[in-house]
Amino acid sequence: MTKRLGARELVDLVLDDDTYVSWDAPPVDVGATGKYADELAQAQEKTGLDEAIITGEGRMRGRRVVVVACEFGFLAGSMGVAAAERLVLAVERATAEGLPLLASPVSGGTRMQEGTVAFLQMVKISAAIAAHKAAGLPYLVYLRHPTTGGVLASWGSLGHVTVAEPGALIGFLGPRVYEQLHGQRFPEGVQRSENLYEKGLIDAVLPPEALAEVLDRALNVLLAPREGLPDVPDVPKEPLEDRPAWESIQISRRPERPGVRRLLRYAATDVVPLNGTGEGESDPGLLLALARFGGAPCVFLGQDRRGQTKTAPMGPGALREARRGMRLAGELNLPLVTVIDTPGAALSKEAEEGGMAGEIARSLAELVTLQAPTVSLLLGQGTGGGALALVPADRVLCAEHGWLSPLPPEGASAIVYRDTDHAAQMAEEQGVRSVDLLANGIVDRIIAERPDAADEPEAFCQRVGQVLQRELVLLLEADPEKRYRTRLERYRRLGL
Repeated sequence: MTKRLGARELVDLVLDDDTYVSWDAPPVDVGATGKYADELAQAQEKTGLDEAIITGEGRMRGRRVVVVACEFGFLAGSMGVAAAERLVLAVERATAEGLPLLASPVSGGTRMQEGTVAFLQMVKISAAIAAHKAAGLPYLVYLRHPTTGGVLASWGSLGHVTVAEPGALIGFLGPRVYEQLHGQRFPEGVQRSENLYEKGLIDAVLPPEALAEVLDRALNVLLAPREGLPDVPDVPKEPLEDRPAWESIQISRRPERPGVRRLLRYAATDVVPLNGTGEGESDPGLLLALARFGGAPCVFLGQDRRGQTKTAPMGPGALREARRGMRLAGELNLPLVTVIDTPGAALSKEAEEGGMAGEIARSLAELVTLQAPTVSLLLGQGTGGGALALVPADRVLCAEHGWLSPLPPEGASAIVYRDTDHAAQMAEEQGVRSVDLLANGIVDRIIAERPDAADEPEAFCQRVGQVLQRELVLLLEADPEKRYRTRLERYRRLGL
């Protein structure tokens, strides 16, 4: 661990020079007496602060933001009635003024000297943050060493984006408490920030010096204008060769074909990768991020061909992570872009017990009824329910050699003919290729490959990015109710 930064030191590091303005009024009187009153007086003298939390506003890269930060030197950053009231007043003011909120807990948890009343303060803190998020305002969290107990179990775990300090101890139960209660040490490394990142509980592990840059990129997306975006010229539609479906399928399986990572690298800006479900699960088969295509912001989630292997195909955790992206889009009223590129979801004992079928169902239901604008892109392989789970959208795009099928053609052949020799025939008969999907109203437009995205990865991805930018701008300009009704009607009438 590097030297622990105090609350004011962290605020000064993140905000532009000389822009911080405190919002703190004198703390409410909690009637402290005896030893507790002495402890408060000593903490005030030691830190120069009057409570364990400071709140205020400032500029970050010129943008007005609200910050709330704990001071560990003040009774281990513990939260009592006065600290909680100060925090809630700041959250409520940030909500009323429509400002993004940056929170940095560092705390041993509830202040024991105030007992159960202090413990219950976490309820009003959680309610205030929920109201802030319900207003569509960003809530970004930086967890410092250590963050434990009720602080982690309330405002420390509610961020739209949550990052942590390297090597930080972050956990619900303090290891010292565990040792006293159980007579043995808590397993080493479980409560470290790096382990939480690996388990999909936080989005990144960053030193304080890198925080302002990442927060600024996130806010570039989260606070990007939704109205008045400049017109985007359309990518001219090109004549497409009448290629057999099986040829497109083989092209889509080329290892060199660009996937979601290269799409973001070549076509997007202000990319902020997110990690996992936030609930203890992460699947390399899905990539989740905040991003902008041109000026158009979005939550981006895509099946990552690089993360899916024969021994580790996309599992149900990937769809739980995708549903986190859907929730973010809904909470922040951001457009959602989904990218389909999968040889198929896992078919295994673990996938069955992990609820794969249920995750497909929930993803379909949440995506098709999401109030935010949605665009889906069939970038490559589109096999089975794992692909279908990310398809239904206001606008569905397809790469020229993208495709969508209930099963891989080999599987369909095995069902119908009891062999895989008829895979090409089944692909043709099932209408899986892009031109057939367009003719059947499943996709809205095809993005040409010249002649194969694997041979022109950068140019192809930039072309896709321009189409995505135009589609997002048009959807943001559309009447939300009409757009939503049109989406539902489209899938209600499909195939009739």
